[in-house]
Amino acid sequence: MDLVHFRMVTPPSLTERTIDLLAADRRVLNLVVLRSASNAPDGDALECDVMKGAANDVLGGLRDLGIDRSGSIAVDDVEMMFSRHAERIEADQPSLLVHTPLWAAVEAHIRAEGTYLPSFYLFLVIAGVIGSVGIMSNSQILIVAAMVVGPEYNAIVSVALGIDRGNRRRVREGARALTVGFLLAIVVSLAFAGLSRALDQESDAFKHGLRPVSQLIDTPDFFSLVVAALAGVVGIVSLTEARASALLGVFISVTTIPAASDIAVSVAFADWHEARGSFFQLLLNVLVLVLVGVLTLRLQRRFWQRAGRRTDPEGD
Repeated sequence: MDLVHFRMVTPPSLTERTIDLLAADRRVLNLVVLRSASNAPDGDALECDVMKGAANDVLGGLRDLGIDRSGSIAVDDVEMMFSRHAERIEADQPSLLVHTPLWAAVEAHIRAEGTYLPSFYLFLVIAGVIGSVGIMSNSQILIVAAMVVGPEYNAIVSVALGIDRGNRRRVREGARALTVGFLLAIVVSLAFAGLSRALDQESDAFKHGLRPVSQLIDTPDFFSLVVAALAGVVGIVSLTEARASALLGVFISVTTIPAASDIAVSVAFADWHEARGSFFQLLLNVLVLVLVGVLTLRLQRRFWQRAGRRTDPEGD
């Protein structure tokens, strides 16, 4: 049973209107009202559980009343609840409506992941070095490991959300984090690759020009575009529906960190053609992921809004 728990603080002047709003929807359960129970801010405390399919409408109604401005609204997932009444109501709901994403929570998750602490840059650098080891040793396993470690997809999705919502600050911060992060990864990986070359540590096959991993990375083509576009769609859908396993698949299918690593290794070994190809691969993947992210966010939101209007039993 998909439920969301709402905790609200309302000024006394809005409490009755809030109660009326919540009580009018049969998908709102366990409504509790505690008069004058809140301090900082002062007001009445209300709690309720809401069927997930109704959560967007309920939250929108509360914000229209101004509860988020004059009081507060907290939202949590309900892990488990036992209620025959709730089961009967859920059974009456169209299955599509039951699983409607709570868009405020989706966007809050993207915004939270789009914060660029020092660890963001550290993980990018570490991923870049792991990728460079994979390239010089022709190890596809290490390339996959580098993809998993790299946190760049969070910044890419944050930029996509910023474009979708017209938030220039979020777009600027994300673009700056990606630019600085990839530059740091390339510079550190370049130093590591240069040291490895000086110490003659690269594999014999790589030394003699057998570089299947590098050649796969530095040759952007039609298939690179297709994979990046599909990964962008899967990434946004998995974030919307909280599908962690699918999101992990995105991390290991997009050639961003490997391209940055290959730029560094190619420059260290004076392979300028490969360095140029890897740069275009990196640029192509980032741009496609952002563009597809924006389009998928908009299309998904419209799809769920239309599905909600068509299947909402309250509107019949």
